[in-house]
Amino acid sequence: MTENKLTTKSFLLPFILITSLFFLWGLAHGMLDTLNKHFQEILQISKFKSGLIQFSVYSAYFGMALPAGYFMRKFGYKRGIILGLLLFAAGAILIALTTSFESFWIFLICLFVMGCGLATLETAANPYTTKLGPKSSAARRINFSQSFNGLAWVIGPMIGVFIYGNAATGEGEKLSSMFWPYMVIGLVVLSVAVLFSKITLPEIEEEEEDTGSGSCSATQDKPLIKQSHFVLGVIAQFCYVAAQTGVFSYLINFVTDTTQNPHFDVQYGPYFLSIGFALFMIGRMSGSFLMTKISPSRLLSVYSILTIALLPVVSINAGWISLISLYLIFFFMSIMFPTIFALGIKDLGAKTKQASSFIVMSIVGGALFPSVMGLIADNYGMSVGFLAPIPCFIFIAYYALKGHCVK
Repeated sequence: MTENKLTTKSFLLPFILITSLFFLWGLAHGMLDTLNKHFQEILQISKFKSGLIQFSVYSAYFGMALPAGYFMRKFGYKRGIILGLLLFAAGAILIALTTSFESFWIFLICLFVMGCGLATLETAANPYTTKLGPKSSAARRINFSQSFNGLAWVIGPMIGVFIYGNAATGEGEKLSSMFWPYMVIGLVVLSVAVLFSKITLPEIEEEEEDTGSGSCSATQDKPLIKQSHFVLGVIAQFCYVAAQTGVFSYLINFVTDTTQNPHFDVQYGPYFLSIGFALFMIGRMSGSFLMTKISPSRLLSVYSILTIALLPVVSINAGWISLISLYLIFFFMSIMFPTIFALGIKDLGAKTKQASSFIVMSIVGGALFPSVMGLIADNYGMSVGFLAPIPCFIFIAYYALKGHCVK
């Protein structure tokens, strides 16, 4: 009976505290996806250049994931979480303090610092969540925690509405509307870092968790590069985050594009993004429930195939049908990140922290893809840009059907 539980009584409080971290970094990402269109408007930059916003954050994942993993192996999950929170807070406060400079490039540097904090938190919290309960419910558990990440993504664009609404048109005041949102977030995250420094978290010893199973021991003895389910999981996660970031970043552009019918005013863009994120959150919560009936890999395969079928519908500019299809893609993408993560680190024992670093490192896909989609949109139209993620989801479907198997 214990095997079917999401977590156990002894791990309940740590599970709640770690889940709160998913909300915090989801808030940061939710705000981020409203800024592409915001900067296009107030600084008159192209879609390609606005994609550098995502590049700054997601390139930090590439640079910080391995150092964060090394830090955790040496000092443990708790200190890794505190380090991530401090970097997150520092980046947000720096953004607030430098808005008066009115510099897109300084903003990108501060975003990179914040991204280092987010990368460290994800390197720590994602694998830690899978350990806080029965092994059989690991994928359900990380999907449940990631649901609060989705909730934060719903709220993030609402903060974007505040930023849009208060962005002054006078020269020298264009970025000032970002001061208070980022300052408040920075101070809240700093307070959470102090809280985590005062509490006790169980330190999971991966070396001990899979003993008693000969096959698992044999799997753990192999180097990571020879663990095909892990290597393919890194590639699948790269593909997913690349596709997800592109879709998230350009929904506002899609609904406000004057070639679309219908299209809406820019000021309403964040509301449309929040609707998408609400469906994303519902997808994760329902996905966590469905995994009690359907294996995570099978659900991942069904959702990825449906996404592949819907993207061409978005690209043909079929009015409301295309918009509804785009919203369905938000729903079907919901389970992909946590499920790929759980499948990628399965049965790795002592190598779990190191493997988690590489999977988080693969989030760098989000640094590259928005600019690719932006370049396509600048030349061929926003709707055509939504064809670009299809190869990414084809690989995810392969991983779900075959590549995830532990050999």
